[in-house]
Amino acid sequence: MGALSRRIQGRVREDVARLEPYDPNFTPCDINLSANENTYGMPEQVRVAIDEAIAATPTNRYPDPMSNDLRDQIATWHGVRRENVCVGNGGDELLFNFFLAFGGPGKRLVDCPPTFTVYDIYSKMVGTSVVRCWRDPDTFELDIDALLRMAGTADMVIVTSPNNPTGNVIAAADVARLCEACPGMVMIDEAYAEFADDGISCERLLATYDNLIVLHTYSKAFCLAGVRMGYVLAAPDVIEVLGAVRQPYTVDVFAQAAAQVVTSMRGVFRPTIETIRKERRRLAEGLAAIEGVRVWPSQGNFLLVRMPYAAIVRARLRDKRSILVRDFSSSPGLEDCLRITVGTPRENDELLDAVASILKEVV
Repeated sequence: MGALSRRIQGRVREDVARLEPYDPNFTPCDINLSANENTYGMPEQVRVAIDEAIAATPTNRYPDPMSNDLRDQIATWHGVRRENVCVGNGGDELLFNFFLAFGGPGKRLVDCPPTFTVYDIYSKMVGTSVVRCWRDPDTFELDIDALLRMAGTADMVIVTSPNNPTGNVIAAADVARLCEACPGMVMIDEAYAEFADDGISCERLLATYDNLIVLHTYSKAFCLAGVRMGYVLAAPDVIEVLGAVRQPYTVDVFAQAAAQVVTSMRGVFRPTIETIRKERRRLAEGLAAIEGVRVWPSQGNFLLVRMPYAAIVRARLRDKRSILVRDFSSSPGLEDCLRITVGTPRENDELLDAVASILKEVV
């Protein structure tokens, strides 16, 4: 999807006319390592239980608009109350509702690029101004002192942990300082937290800071990317306003049924998550052993790598090996970088062989 046509630009709001649609740059390939999905797929016993739950779900009635049965399950899982949980059509809907509720003209967001570009897109959609606290250009670590200064006059702050696409995490102690410094709302996007080391989540701070929102998704570790299911944890009055701005019935009956099954059977995913963590280490070591390739440490299910002629390598992976990875080489701060999702052992082996071969051709 390209830029808006001139005809349409003349018929929409000025800020909308300048928007560039989010483009995941998807191409059908045999091995898709571009979207940070769980490439191992749904465990069979969970798949069977989901099929049974969906088959038993009536479709002639509207879904529970607030997904209360699922909210109760999530609340028990995280040790909070239903009033602390809001469910949405993927994390993306919840992110947009966050901007809709707390952003807008005259409001200011502090963003921490390089990071998930949807934050910048949504800020523009609702007329929120953006102040950028750039990460260290070498390590991509946050400049905490600069972030705290910027947060002091912000209406909204978003930090992704682990960060997409760099894999960094923010310490809970720094999140606490951020909540204290910011007079507005602080969102920590923990979409990839299941792949990180134990203890990185800042959820335990929710009892202390009522301006903290923690975002989770079922799309990554729990294999429901195609279903679109996410949730946030926050203070009850924050949940109320997110409920007030949401469109009705955004989470359909099948999504609610599938998510309830996954929530109740979430322990079944632990072996696969641990395998992905082990494969992340092996893939990182294999890529780093290829001459000219730099790999950053990651706590997500993906790796950020820098290599010569990254855009050409990406194109040849796609066209000659039918392997799709994400090209960030033209993004500010990410020159010559690709993001590679951790796949199955076979997928990772094919990726390593392909990268090594292609680099010998182009360097």
